[in-house]
Amino acid sequence: MSRADTLACAERYFDDGRYFADLERRVAIPTESQNPERGAALKEYLEREMRPALERMGFVCERLQNPAAGAGPFLYAERIEHPDAVTVFSYAHGDVIRGQDAQWAQGRSPWRLTREGERWYGRGAADNKGQHSVNLGALACTLETRGNLGFNCKLLIETGEETGSPGLRALCEREKARFRADLFIASDGPRVAPEAPTLFLGSRGVLNFELSIEHRAGGHHSGNWGGLLANPGIQLAHALACIVSPRGEIRVPEWRPDSLTDGVRAAISDLRIDGGPGAPPIDRDWGEPELSPAERVYGWPSFEVLAFRTGDPERPVNAIPPRANAACQLRTVVGIDADDILPALRRHLDRHGFGMVKLTPSRDIAMAATRLAPDHPWVQWAVDSIARTTGREPAILPNLGGSLPNDVFADVLGLPTLWVPHSYAGCSQHAANEHLLAPLAREGLRLMAGLWWDLGEREAQQLAKRT
Repeated sequence: MSRADTLACAERYFDDGRYFADLERRVAIPTESQNPERGAALKEYLEREMRPALERMGFVCERLQNPAAGAGPFLYAERIEHPDAVTVFSYAHGDVIRGQDAQWAQGRSPWRLTREGERWYGRGAADNKGQHSVNLGALACTLETRGNLGFNCKLLIETGEETGSPGLRALCEREKARFRADLFIASDGPRVAPEAPTLFLGSRGVLNFELSIEHRAGGHHSGNWGGLLANPGIQLAHALACIVSPRGEIRVPEWRPDSLTDGVRAAISDLRIDGGPGAPPIDRDWGEPELSPAERVYGWPSFEVLAFRTGDPERPVNAIPPRANAACQLRTVVGIDADDILPALRRHLDRHGFGMVKLTPSRDIAMAATRLAPDHPWVQWAVDSIARTTGREPAILPNLGGSLPNDVFADVLGLPTLWVPHSYAGCSQHAANEHLLAPLAREGLRLMAGLWWDLGEREAQQLAKRT
Protein backbone atom coordinates (compact mmCIF):
# COMPACT_ATOMS: atom_id res chain seq x y z
CA MET A 1 0.00 0.00 0.00
CA SER A 2 1.16 3.55 -0.76
CA ARG A 3 0.46 7.21 -0.15
CA ALA A 4 -1.74 7.22 -3.26
CA ASP A 5 -3.76 4.35 -1.80
CA THR A 6 -4.34 6.38 1.36
CA LEU A 7 -5.60 9.35 -0.64
CA ALA A 8 -7.89 7.06 -2.62
CA CYS A 9 -9.21 5.59 0.64
CA ALA A 10 -10.03 9.10 1.87
CA GLU A 11 -11.88 9.85 -1.36
CA ARG A 12 -13.95 6.65 -1.05
CA TYR A 13 -14.82 7.49 2.57
CA PHE A 14 -16.32 10.73 1.33
CA ASP A 15 -17.84 9.52 -1.94
CA ASP A 16 -19.68 6.48 -0.55
CA GLY A 17 -21.46 8.57 2.12
CA ARG A 18 -19.67 7.33 5.23
CA TYR A 19 -18.29 10.76 6.08
CA PHE A 20 -21.74 12.32 5.74
CA ALA A 21 -23.24 9.58 7.95
CA ASP A 22 -20.59 10.10 10.66
CA LEU A 23 -21.07 13.87 10.64
CA GLU A 24 -24.87 13.53 10.55
CA ARG A 25 -24.76 11.43 13.71
CA ARG A 26 -22.45 13.89 15.46
CA VAL A 27 -24.42 17.00 14.50
CA ALA A 28 -27.56 15.37 15.94
CA ILE A 29 -26.07 15.48 19.46
CA PRO A 30 -26.92 19.00 20.77
CA THR A 31 -23.63 19.81 22.47
CA GLU A 32 -24.39 23.44 23.37
CA SER A 33 -21.76 24.30 25.98
CA GLN A 34 -23.39 27.71 26.50
CA ASN A 35 -26.57 25.96 27.62
CA PRO A 36 -26.26 24.62 31.19
CA GLU A 37 -28.93 22.02 30.44
CA ARG A 38 -26.73 20.24 27.87
CA GLY A 39 -24.24 18.59 30.23
CA ALA A 40 -25.56 15.12 29.38
CA ALA A 41 -25.19 15.79 25.66
CA LEU A 42 -21.55 16.82 26.11
CA LYS A 43 -20.79 13.56 27.92
CA GLU A 44 -22.74 11.59 25.31
CA TYR A 45 -20.65 13.06 22.51
CA LEU A 46 -17.45 11.95 24.18
CA GLU A 47 -18.54 8.56 25.49
CA ARG A 48 -21.05 7.26 22.95
CA GLU A 49 -19.69 8.86 19.79
CA MET A 50 -16.00 9.70 19.99
CA ARG A 51 -14.69 7.01 22.32
CA PRO A 52 -15.97 4.07 20.17
CA ALA A 53 -14.66 5.70 16.98
CA LEU A 54 -11.20 6.13 18.51
CA GLU A 55 -11.10 2.72 20.16
CA ARG A 56 -11.82 1.11 16.79
CA MET A 57 -8.58 2.73 15.63
CA GLY A 58 -6.62 1.28 18.52
CA PHE A 59 -6.60 4.34 20.76
CA VAL A 60 -6.68 4.00 24.52
CA CYS A 61 -9.24 6.50 25.80
CA GLU A 62 -9.80 8.15 29.17
CA ARG A 63 -12.28 10.80 30.23
CA LEU A 64 -10.51 13.50 32.21
CA GLN A 65 -12.25 15.62 34.79
CA ASN A 66 -12.12 19.34 34.09
CA PRO A 67 -10.06 21.24 36.69
CA ALA A 68 -12.52 24.15 36.33
CA ALA A 69 -15.55 23.65 38.56
CA GLY A 70 -18.77 23.12 36.63
CA ALA A 71 -17.08 22.98 33.20
CA GLY A 72 -17.46 20.15 30.68
CA PRO A 73 -15.21 17.06 30.60
CA PHE A 74 -12.31 16.16 28.33
CA LEU A 75 -11.63 12.96 26.42
CA TYR A 76 -7.98 12.02 26.06
CA ALA A 77 -6.93 9.32 23.59
CA GLU A 78 -3.52 8.03 22.63
CA ARG A 79 -2.07 5.43 20.31
CA ILE A 80 1.59 4.80 21.08
CA GLU A 81 3.28 2.61 18.47
CA HIS A 82 6.94 3.06 19.43
CA PRO A 83 8.63 5.15 22.13
CA ASP A 84 11.13 6.55 19.62
CA ALA A 85 8.60 7.40 16.92
CA VAL A 86 7.58 10.98 16.15
CA THR A 87 4.61 11.99 18.31
CA VAL A 88 1.84 14.35 17.22
CA PHE A 89 -0.56 16.01 19.61
CA SER A 90 -3.96 16.86 18.16
CA TYR A 91 -7.02 18.66 19.48
CA ALA A 92 -10.71 19.09 18.76
CA HIS A 93 -13.75 20.52 20.47
CA GLY A 94 -17.04 18.70 20.52
CA ASP A 95 -19.11 21.58 21.85
CA VAL A 96 -21.01 24.10 19.73
CA ILE A 97 -22.68 27.43 20.38
CA ARG A 98 -26.43 27.59 20.99
CA GLY A 99 -28.48 26.16 18.17
CA GLN A 100 -30.58 29.31 17.56
CA ASP A 101 -33.26 26.91 16.33
CA ALA A 102 -35.89 29.50 15.38
CA GLN A 103 -33.50 31.48 13.15
CA TRP A 104 -32.64 28.76 10.63
CA ALA A 105 -34.10 29.26 7.15
CA GLN A 106 -36.28 26.99 5.01
CA GLY A 107 -37.28 24.63 7.77
CA ARG A 108 -33.70 23.60 8.58
CA SER A 109 -32.81 22.36 12.05
CA PRO A 110 -29.41 22.93 13.67
CA TRP A 111 -29.49 19.30 14.85
CA ARG A 112 -30.15 17.72 11.45
CA LEU A 113 -27.44 17.66 8.81
CA THR A 114 -29.15 18.89 5.65
CA ARG A 115 -27.57 18.55 2.22
CA GLU A 116 -28.39 21.35 -0.23
CA GLY A 117 -26.08 21.20 -3.21
CA GLU A 118 -22.51 21.66 -2.01
CA ARG A 119 -23.63 23.08 1.33
CA TRP A 120 -24.23 20.80 4.32
CA TYR A 121 -26.20 22.69 6.99
CA GLY A 122 -26.06 21.90 10.70
CA ARG A 123 -24.69 23.26 13.95
CA GLY A 124 -21.09 22.15 14.23
CA ALA A 125 -20.83 21.21 10.55
CA ALA A 126 -18.03 23.76 10.25
CA ASP A 127 -17.16 24.47 13.88
CA ASN A 128 -15.83 21.97 14.82
CA LYS A 129 -17.43 18.56 14.28
CA GLY A 130 -17.04 18.62 10.52
CA GLN A 131 -13.37 19.54 10.80
CA HIS A 132 -12.29 16.98 13.37
CA SER A 133 -14.36 14.34 11.56
CA VAL A 134 -12.20 15.03 8.50
CA ASN A 135 -9.02 14.51 10.52
CA LEU A 136 -10.23 11.29 12.15
CA GLY A 137 -11.51 9.88 8.86
CA ALA A 138 -8.14 10.55 7.23
CA LEU A 139 -6.37 8.99 10.21
CA ALA A 140 -8.47 5.84 9.82
CA CYS A 141 -7.50 5.64 6.14
CA THR A 142 -3.81 5.82 7.06
CA LEU A 143 -4.29 2.89 9.42
CA GLU A 144 -6.23 0.93 6.82
CA THR A 145 -3.64 1.28 4.08
CA ARG A 146 -0.37 1.17 6.03
CA GLY A 147 -1.51 -1.22 8.75
CA ASN A 148 -0.24 1.22 11.38
CA LEU A 149 0.20 4.96 11.66
CA GLY A 150 3.98 4.99 11.65
CA PHE A 151 3.89 7.60 14.43
CA ASN A 152 2.42 8.11 17.88
CA CYS A 153 -0.78 10.12 18.20
CA LYS A 154 -2.23 11.89 21.23
CA LEU A 155 -5.64 13.55 20.96
CA LEU A 156 -7.50 15.81 23.38
CA ILE A 157 -11.19 16.60 22.80
CA GLU A 158 -12.71 19.32 24.96
CA THR A 159 -16.32 20.36 25.48
CA GLY A 160 -15.94 24.02 26.46
CA GLU A 161 -14.18 25.86 23.64
CA GLU A 162 -17.24 27.97 22.92
CA THR A 163 -17.22 29.21 26.52
CA GLY A 164 -13.53 30.12 26.52
CA SER A 165 -11.98 26.67 27.16
CA PRO A 166 -12.26 26.79 30.97
CA GLY A 167 -9.83 24.39 32.59
CA LEU A 168 -7.83 23.66 29.42
CA ARG A 169 -4.73 25.53 30.55
CA ALA A 170 -4.81 24.01 34.03
CA LEU A 171 -5.26 20.52 32.56
CA CYS A 172 -2.32 20.92 30.20
CA GLU A 173 -0.14 22.30 32.97
CA ARG A 174 -1.06 19.30 35.14
CA GLU A 175 -0.59 16.73 32.35
CA LYS A 176 2.38 18.37 30.62
CA ALA A 177 4.59 15.28 30.83
CA ARG A 178 1.80 13.00 29.63
CA PHE A 179 0.97 15.28 26.69
CA ARG A 180 4.59 15.57 25.54
CA ALA A 181 4.92 15.50 21.74
CA ASP A 182 7.01 16.73 18.83
CA LEU A 183 4.41 18.88 17.12
CA PHE A 184 0.77 19.88 17.16
CA ILE A 185 -1.65 19.42 14.23
CA ALA A 186 -5.36 20.27 14.39
CA SER A 187 -8.12 21.92 12.39
CA ASP A 188 -10.42 24.84 13.10
CA GLY A 189 -11.24 28.22 11.61
CA PRO A 190 -11.53 29.17 7.93
CA ARG A 191 -9.29 29.04 4.91
CA VAL A 192 -8.13 32.39 3.60
CA ALA A 193 -10.30 31.64 0.52
CA PRO A 194 -12.49 28.62 -0.26
CA GLU A 195 -10.25 27.38 -3.05
CA ALA A 196 -6.96 27.97 -1.19
CA PRO A 197 -5.52 25.24 1.07
CA THR A 198 -4.40 27.11 4.15
CA LEU A 199 -1.95 26.60 6.99
CA PHE A 200 -2.03 28.92 9.97
CA LEU A 201 0.57 28.84 12.72
CA GLY A 202 -1.06 30.63 15.64
CA SER A 203 -3.93 32.95 16.41
CA ARG A 204 -4.70 36.47 17.48
CA GLY A 205 -5.43 36.82 21.16
CA VAL A 206 -8.68 38.25 22.48
CA LEU A 207 -9.79 40.26 25.50
CA ASN A 208 -13.38 41.35 26.10
CA PHE A 209 -14.17 44.17 28.51
CA GLU A 210 -16.80 46.79 29.29
CA LEU A 211 -16.53 50.57 29.38
CA SER A 212 -19.19 52.28 31.48
CA ILE A 213 -20.15 55.63 32.95
CA GLU A 214 -22.73 55.96 35.72
CA HIS A 215 -23.44 59.54 36.75
CA ARG A 216 -26.61 59.37 38.80
CA ALA A 217 -29.44 57.16 39.99
CA GLY A 218 -32.05 58.04 37.37
CA GLY A 219 -32.87 60.06 34.27
CA HIS A 220 -33.86 63.75 34.34
CA HIS A 221 -36.05 65.78 31.99
CA SER A 222 -34.00 66.99 29.05
CA GLY A 223 -35.88 70.29 28.89
CA ASN A 224 -35.41 71.20 32.53
CA TRP A 225 -31.88 69.84 32.84
CA GLY A 226 -30.45 69.87 29.30
CA GLY A 227 -27.18 71.82 29.29
CA LEU A 228 -26.81 71.40 33.06
CA LEU A 229 -26.24 67.66 33.44
CA ALA A 230 -23.50 65.69 31.74
CA ASN A 231 -24.81 63.09 29.29
CA PRO A 232 -22.93 59.79 29.82
CA GLY A 233 -23.87 58.57 26.35
CA ILE A 234 -22.10 61.52 24.75
CA GLN A 235 -19.14 61.22 27.09
CA LEU A 236 -18.72 57.52 26.38
CA ALA A 237 -18.96 58.13 22.64
CA HIS A 238 -16.08 60.60 22.91
CA ALA A 239 -14.10 58.18 25.07
CA LEU A 240 -14.46 55.56 22.35
CA ALA A 241 -13.42 58.12 19.76
CA CYS A 242 -10.12 58.65 21.58
CA ILE A 243 -9.43 54.89 21.38
CA VAL A 244 -9.91 54.64 17.61
CA SER A 245 -10.01 57.15 14.79
CA PRO A 246 -13.08 57.70 12.57
CA ARG A 247 -11.67 55.06 10.23
CA GLY A 248 -10.80 52.53 12.93
CA GLU A 249 -7.10 53.25 13.49
CA ILE A 250 -6.03 52.30 17.01
CA ARG A 251 -4.84 55.29 19.06
CA VAL A 252 -3.66 53.60 22.26
CA PRO A 253 0.16 53.57 21.86
CA GLU A 254 0.69 50.32 23.75
CA TRP A 255 -1.80 48.56 21.47
CA ARG A 256 0.28 49.33 18.36
CA PRO A 257 2.91 46.55 18.14
CA ASP A 258 6.25 46.54 16.36
CA SER A 259 5.97 42.82 15.58
CA LEU A 260 4.82 43.14 11.95
CA THR A 261 8.24 42.01 10.78
CA ASP A 262 9.54 41.59 7.24
CA GLY A 263 9.10 37.82 7.62
CA VAL A 264 5.47 38.16 8.62
CA ARG A 265 4.81 40.67 5.84
CA ALA A 266 6.42 38.37 3.29
CA ALA A 267 4.28 35.43 4.40
CA ILE A 268 1.01 37.30 3.92
CA SER A 269 1.92 39.86 1.23
CA ASP A 270 0.20 38.01 -1.62
CA LEU A 271 -2.85 36.78 0.29
CA ARG A 272 -6.28 37.64 -1.06
CA ILE A 273 -9.07 37.79 1.52
CA ASP A 274 -12.10 35.97 0.15
CA GLY A 275 -14.98 34.89 2.36
CA GLY A 276 -16.73 33.11 -0.49
CA PRO A 277 -20.27 33.63 -1.82
CA GLY A 278 -22.40 35.83 0.42
CA ALA A 279 -19.46 37.30 2.34
CA PRO A 280 -19.52 41.07 2.95
CA PRO A 281 -17.27 43.26 0.79
CA ILE A 282 -14.14 44.55 2.48
CA ASP A 283 -14.24 48.22 3.52
CA ARG A 284 -11.01 49.36 1.92
CA ASP A 285 -10.95 52.66 3.82
CA TRP A 286 -11.27 51.03 7.27
CA GLY A 287 -8.33 50.30 9.55
CA GLU A 288 -4.65 51.16 9.34
CA PRO A 289 -4.19 53.01 6.03
CA GLU A 290 -0.63 51.82 5.40
CA LEU A 291 -1.52 48.12 5.80
CA SER A 292 -3.00 45.75 3.27
CA PRO A 293 -6.25 43.93 4.13
CA ALA A 294 -4.27 40.76 4.89
CA GLU A 295 -1.90 42.65 7.19
CA ARG A 296 -4.82 44.24 9.03
CA VAL A 297 -6.47 40.95 9.91
CA TYR A 298 -3.44 38.66 10.28
CA GLY A 299 -0.69 41.00 11.45
CA TRP A 300 -2.37 43.77 13.42
CA PRO A 301 -4.76 44.17 16.37
CA SER A 302 -8.36 45.31 16.00
CA PHE A 303 -10.67 47.07 18.46
CA GLU A 304 -14.41 46.54 18.21
CA VAL A 305 -17.47 47.94 19.95
CA LEU A 306 -19.78 44.94 20.15
CA ALA A 307 -22.70 46.73 21.79
CA PHE A 308 -23.48 50.25 23.03
CA ARG A 309 -26.35 51.23 25.26
CA THR A 310 -27.59 54.42 26.86
CA GLY A 311 -31.12 55.23 27.91
CA ASP A 312 -33.80 52.90 26.55
CA PRO A 313 -33.13 52.42 22.80
CA GLU A 314 -36.45 50.66 22.20
CA ARG A 315 -38.57 53.22 24.08
CA PRO A 316 -36.63 56.51 24.18
CA VAL A 317 -37.97 59.29 26.38
CA ASN A 318 -37.10 62.97 26.73
CA ALA A 319 -34.68 62.45 29.59
CA ILE A 320 -30.93 62.66 30.04
CA PRO A 321 -29.87 59.06 30.71
CA PRO A 322 -28.05 58.34 33.96
CA ARG A 323 -25.61 55.80 32.56
CA ALA A 324 -24.01 54.35 29.43
CA ASN A 325 -22.02 51.25 28.73
CA ALA A 326 -20.22 49.64 25.79
CA ALA A 327 -19.18 46.02 25.38
CA CYS A 328 -15.75 46.08 23.73
CA GLN A 329 -13.18 43.66 22.39
CA LEU A 330 -9.52 43.83 21.46
CA ARG A 331 -8.02 41.22 19.15
CA THR A 332 -4.29 41.18 19.90
CA VAL A 333 -1.17 39.98 18.14
CA VAL A 334 2.28 38.95 19.30
CA GLY A 335 4.12 42.05 20.51
CA ILE A 336 1.33 43.42 22.71
CA ASP A 337 1.77 42.90 26.45
CA ALA A 338 -1.40 41.02 27.43
CA ASP A 339 -1.04 42.02 31.08
CA ASP A 340 -0.85 45.71 30.14
CA ILE A 341 -3.88 45.92 27.82
CA LEU A 342 -6.34 47.36 30.33
CA PRO A 343 -3.76 49.33 32.35
CA ALA A 344 -2.62 50.95 29.10
CA LEU A 345 -6.20 51.83 28.23
CA ARG A 346 -6.72 53.27 31.72
CA ARG A 347 -3.70 55.54 31.29
CA HIS A 348 -4.85 56.56 27.81
CA LEU A 349 -8.37 57.47 28.93
CA ASP A 350 -7.05 59.42 31.92
CA ARG A 351 -4.69 61.41 29.69
CA HIS A 352 -7.66 62.40 27.53
CA GLY A 353 -9.83 63.48 30.46
CA PHE A 354 -12.06 60.40 30.72
CA GLY A 355 -11.35 59.42 34.29
CA MET A 356 -15.08 58.89 34.80
CA VAL A 357 -15.04 55.84 32.49
CA LYS A 358 -14.93 52.55 34.38
CA LEU A 359 -13.10 49.53 32.89
CA THR A 360 -14.40 46.06 33.73
CA PRO A 361 -12.87 42.86 32.33
CA SER A 362 -15.42 40.49 30.86
CA ARG A 363 -16.07 37.14 32.45
CA ASP A 364 -14.90 35.57 29.20
CA ILE A 365 -11.50 33.92 29.48
CA ALA A 366 -8.79 35.88 27.65
CA MET A 367 -6.68 34.10 25.05
CA ALA A 368 -3.10 35.16 24.36
CA ALA A 369 -1.72 35.80 20.89
CA THR A 370 0.66 33.22 19.38
CA ARG A 371 2.64 33.02 16.18
CA LEU A 372 5.03 30.33 14.92
CA ALA A 373 7.75 31.56 12.57
CA PRO A 374 6.86 30.81 8.92
CA ASP A 375 10.38 29.45 8.33
CA HIS A 376 10.11 26.81 11.08
CA PRO A 377 11.16 23.35 9.76
CA TRP A 378 7.79 21.75 10.58
CA VAL A 379 6.05 24.49 8.60
CA GLN A 380 8.08 23.70 5.51
CA TRP A 381 7.41 19.98 6.00
CA ALA A 382 3.65 20.65 6.09
CA VAL A 383 3.81 22.99 3.08
CA ASP A 384 5.60 20.32 1.06
CA SER A 385 3.07 17.65 2.07
CA ILE A 386 0.04 19.77 1.23
CA ALA A 387 1.55 20.88 -2.10
CA ARG A 388 2.27 17.27 -2.97
CA THR A 389 -1.35 16.32 -2.34
CA THR A 390 -3.14 19.30 -3.88
CA GLY A 391 -0.69 20.40 -6.55
CA ARG A 392 -0.48 23.90 -5.10
CA GLU A 393 1.27 25.44 -2.12
CA PRO A 394 -0.98 26.44 0.77
CA ALA A 395 -1.50 29.99 1.93
CA ILE A 396 0.55 30.48 5.10
CA LEU A 397 -0.83 32.66 7.88
CA PRO A 398 1.53 33.40 10.79
CA ASN A 399 -1.64 33.58 12.84
CA LEU A 400 -5.39 33.27 12.34
CA GLY A 401 -7.42 36.46 12.48
CA GLY A 402 -9.71 34.88 15.06
CA SER A 403 -8.79 33.45 18.44
CA LEU A 404 -8.22 29.89 19.59
CA PRO A 405 -6.67 28.44 22.77
CA ASN A 406 -3.44 27.96 20.81
CA ASP A 407 -1.45 29.65 23.58
CA VAL A 408 -2.04 26.56 25.73
CA PHE A 409 -0.42 24.28 23.15
CA ALA A 410 2.33 26.69 22.09
CA ASP A 411 3.25 28.17 25.47
CA VAL A 412 2.28 25.57 28.08
CA LEU A 413 3.10 22.42 26.09
CA GLY A 414 5.83 24.13 24.06
CA LEU A 415 4.76 22.68 20.71
CA PRO A 416 5.17 24.03 17.18
CA THR A 417 1.54 24.47 16.13
CA LEU A 418 0.11 23.74 12.68
CA TRP A 419 -3.58 24.37 11.98
CA VAL A 420 -5.12 23.10 8.74
CA PRO A 421 -8.65 24.54 8.33
CA HIS A 422 -11.36 22.78 6.32
CA SER A 423 -13.96 25.58 6.33
CA TYR A 424 -14.30 29.07 4.85
CA ALA A 425 -15.16 32.51 6.20
CA GLY A 426 -18.69 32.56 4.75
CA CYS A 427 -19.79 29.38 6.56
CA SER A 428 -22.11 31.27 8.99
CA GLN A 429 -20.07 30.00 11.92
CA HIS A 430 -21.68 31.12 15.22
CA ALA A 431 -24.87 32.05 13.36
CA ALA A 432 -27.97 30.38 12.01
CA ASN A 433 -27.51 28.32 8.84
CA GLU A 434 -23.97 27.23 9.69
CA HIS A 435 -22.71 24.97 6.91
CA LEU A 436 -19.77 23.01 5.56
CA LEU A 437 -18.77 23.12 1.91
CA ALA A 438 -18.64 19.55 0.63
CA PRO A 439 -15.71 20.12 -1.79
CA LEU A 440 -13.62 21.52 1.06
CA ALA A 441 -14.37 18.49 3.23
CA ARG A 442 -13.42 16.12 0.42
CA GLU A 443 -10.19 17.95 -0.30
CA GLY A 444 -9.53 18.17 3.43
CA LEU A 445 -9.77 14.39 3.73
CA ARG A 446 -7.19 13.93 0.97
CA LEU A 447 -4.96 16.66 2.37
CA MET A 448 -5.00 15.25 5.91
CA ALA A 449 -4.51 11.67 4.67
CA GLY A 450 -1.36 12.92 2.96
CA LEU A 451 -0.16 14.69 6.09
CA TRP A 452 -0.78 11.66 8.31
CA TRP A 453 0.95 9.38 5.81
CA ASP A 454 3.97 11.67 5.54
CA LEU A 455 4.21 11.92 9.32
CA GLY A 456 4.97 8.19 9.39
CA GLU A 457 7.75 8.43 6.82
CA ARG A 458 11.46 8.51 7.60
CA GLU A 459 11.85 12.20 6.76
CA ALA A 460 9.43 13.19 9.53
CA GLN A 461 11.21 10.90 12.01
CA GLN A 462 14.50 12.58 11.17
CA LEU A 463 12.97 16.04 11.42
CA ALA A 464 11.61 15.25 14.88
CA LYS A 465 15.10 14.27 16.03
CA ARG A 466 16.62 17.47 14.63
CA THR A 467 14.03 19.77 16.17
